[in-house]
Amino acid sequence: MAAIAPAERHNAVAEMPDELRADVRLLGGLLGQVIAEHGGPDLLADVERLRKAVIAARRQETTADEVAALVAEWPVDRAVQIARAFTCYFHLANLAEEHYRIRTLRQRDQDDVPLRESLAEAVQRLRGDDRLQDLIDGLEFRPVLTAHPTEARRRAIVTAIQRISAQLDAYNAPGRGAAEREEAHRRLLEEIDILWRSAQLRHTKLDPLDEVRTAMAAFDETLFRTVPLIYRSLDAALGSGTGTREPLAKAYIRYGSWIGGDRDGNPNVTAKVTREAIQIQAEHVLIALENAATRIGRSLTLASVFTPPSAELRAALAQAEDDHPDLVSEMATRSPREPHRQWLMFVAARIAATRRRDLDLAYRAPAELLADLRLTQDSLRGAGAVRQAYGELQHLIWQVETFGFHLAELEVRQHSAVHAAALKEIASGTVSERTEEVLATIRVIGWIQERFGVTACSRYVVSFTRSADDIAAVYELARHALGDRAPVLDVVPLFESGADLDNSSAVLEGMVKLEPVRRRLADNGRRMEVMLGYSDSAKELGPAAATLRLYDAQAALAAWAAANDITLTLFHGRGGALGRGGGPANRAVLAQAPGSVAGRFKVTEQGEVIFARYGHSAIAKRHIEQVTNAVMLASTSAVEASTAAAAAKFRRLADTVAAASESAYRSLTEASGFPEWFALVSPLEELGSLRLGSRPARRGLGAPRSLDDLRAIPWVFSWAQTRVNLPGWYGLGSGLAAVVTDGGMAELRSAYQEWPLFAAMLDNAEMSLAKTDRSIASRYLALGGRSDFAEQVLEEYDLTRRLVLEVTGHARLLENRRVLSRAVQLRDPYVDALSHLQLRALSALRAPGDLSEEERERLSTLLLLSVNGVAAGLQNTG
Repeated sequence: MAAIAPAERHNAVAEMPDELRADVRLLGGLLGQVIAEHGGPDLLADVERLRKAVIAARRQETTADEVAALVAEWPVDRAVQIARAFTCYFHLANLAEEHYRIRTLRQRDQDDVPLRESLAEAVQRLRGDDRLQDLIDGLEFRPVLTAHPTEARRRAIVTAIQRISAQLDAYNAPGRGAAEREEAHRRLLEEIDILWRSAQLRHTKLDPLDEVRTAMAAFDETLFRTVPLIYRSLDAALGSGTGTREPLAKAYIRYGSWIGGDRDGNPNVTAKVTREAIQIQAEHVLIALENAATRIGRSLTLASVFTPPSAELRAALAQAEDDHPDLVSEMATRSPREPHRQWLMFVAARIAATRRRDLDLAYRAPAELLADLRLTQDSLRGAGAVRQAYGELQHLIWQVETFGFHLAELEVRQHSAVHAAALKEIASGTVSERTEEVLATIRVIGWIQERFGVTACSRYVVSFTRSADDIAAVYELARHALGDRAPVLDVVPLFESGADLDNSSAVLEGMVKLEPVRRRLADNGRRMEVMLGYSDSAKELGPAAATLRLYDAQAALAAWAAANDITLTLFHGRGGALGRGGGPANRAVLAQAPGSVAGRFKVTEQGEVIFARYGHSAIAKRHIEQVTNAVMLASTSAVEASTAAAAAKFRRLADTVAAASESAYRSLTEASGFPEWFALVSPLEELGSLRLGSRPARRGLGAPRSLDDLRAIPWVFSWAQTRVNLPGWYGLGSGLAAVVTDGGMAELRSAYQEWPLFAAMLDNAEMSLAKTDRSIASRYLALGGRSDFAEQVLEEYDLTRRLVLEVTGHARLLENRRVLSRAVQLRDPYVDALSHLQLRALSALRAPGDLSEEERERLSTLLLLSVNGVAAGLQNTG
């Protein structure tokens, strides 16, 4: 990207809200104090020199060569310290922006008008629609947490930032006295000091159970408390009197998890790991349920003379006393004449026993707990205590309905080739350790279902599904593993390549002829799930062609399901980055093919996206409400008809864009020598040293011989580091140019205005282009020694940028996204600083000649620290 004009950056600084500016200055000033205390004033002065130099380069008052020369002056150890300083700054700047966003959400929620893209707005817009009640009854949102390694920060860094966040809240809290504010200031400085002194890089590689425990933090700190608040918002929108009447909203969110279940390409995920993963999940949810029941029970100090219990509750208490006299007698002594409190404390004791596996007292299933809670609710309502019946107690009921005793459905994924090889070995009578592991996994699924119920683990995702035989293989393996005791399995095909997406409906046609599938459809109300892979299709076809191919697949699958009386849920395997299907989730939902949503949306939540969306209750609530709003609106006949009309109108245009963009993309990525060049111009080879997750970065060892060897995450992550962001836009310019050549600019502009899919595709590309920096990118591309590839990339960038602006009608990138545009403009110079530090390390590591082991180690440290910093500055990895 051309350098930002000085006036634009000045305007971005001037437009920064006062509250955000104050927080950035406060945190930045404290970090500067810590840096000076730890490294001396000279270190802080060097940080300032680089900061001013990159800003001057942005203003075209100096050159990138001069910045590079400045960076080259420092010893590597000093460069490492400076990289750490800029990385810490971005962590703090991100935190300040998060706090500002939360404050903004709360301020907007003060108005009588429903918040845009909220549940209340969706209900208001659909009020009077005949399908509203059907939508509410059938509403489903299924976020699936995955362990894909895109969180560059150590857990220690994440928790340090959370502690700083709590102190920033305390510092800014209204009504604080001077002494309280001074103490919060002192604690802020203490915690920022800890952040500075903490190692940014992991020293040990994560194992799958580490990943499970990391994901539990989102549940413990946010999700358990936030989910009932979302249901409460929906209930309030549906009718007055929420909290004093039977709820109109149902629990429609169901979390899933691949963490500890996804073994495709990850030999570290074993049957033993899957078994332990579900036990960790159960431990966390049962502790949370016990604590909630105890808290509510203790608050129910309702005297029986004012709130008499129902006959059913009295009978249940009497039975409990007969079965567990010591326990119930103790509760009666502590809470005399408070039967509702006694009963709920008994319920809490039973939840604790469930966790301990005390079978005399434990609940056998969540349905038993729900029955006891509803018994309490009915008794309270009958006694006139409706606020207690439908207040916090209803929240607990919603939590049990959402999380059960397993927290999130653990899903298993394995590659179709592994199943085929296992069946071949079984037929030959020679069973390898890998095949034994496949069979052991199915036995573990059976054990989980016996312990926690079918809903805890029944989905088995088959990646690279090519035919119905790949589905049949799983059922055949289940028969070999457990015979007639085989677990209930919902085998989910995953279509990833362009050819597989095209063939997806034919595969389903074959699936429904399989006897195990027919039986399952008969048992589950003819419900079926299909997963679509965004990452690999985009890596194969390019972003524009993949977007359109996925849309066509969705339309075809929805039509097939309607013709076969199947209730189909499409499972979207999207990443956090734009090159892997990322972008605003609500806009993605509204861009889906007509009939493909139908009130149901299932999507992966990966890596850093988990903590970005679920790290704070207010942001988590907003995200889920935005997605639900979009699901409801996308499922209406008006939106479906409008989308279908636009898709039909611009079909020829879409085909032209897809064909030309794919051709341009393949001409680069399939060219001889491209994989080797890519490995030279990016930190691809070094990413494995970041120890991001338990899963290998690529299939096989060594530099990738083709893109097939490389997983989508390091592909996208590496391009983001080079400031090229190629997976988010490459080929789109050629696709648009093919239409423009035929005089189609007016039609492109109409498609952008009328077709949500086309608008989302261009807007996402525009975001990716805005995070691209042409000047910095050129320096990375030069490292590969292939000027032809570098020129090809930059020419496509120039073409794409020019045509995207012409089609959207924007004078500059992100012109209509002021908040995001301001954030990018303010961050860019600081990201530049880290990019120059990274270029120094990468250039030295790629240069001919021998480096000592010590020199290579120090340069690698600088490189990896800069990778962390750039990821924090751009706020995305893979």
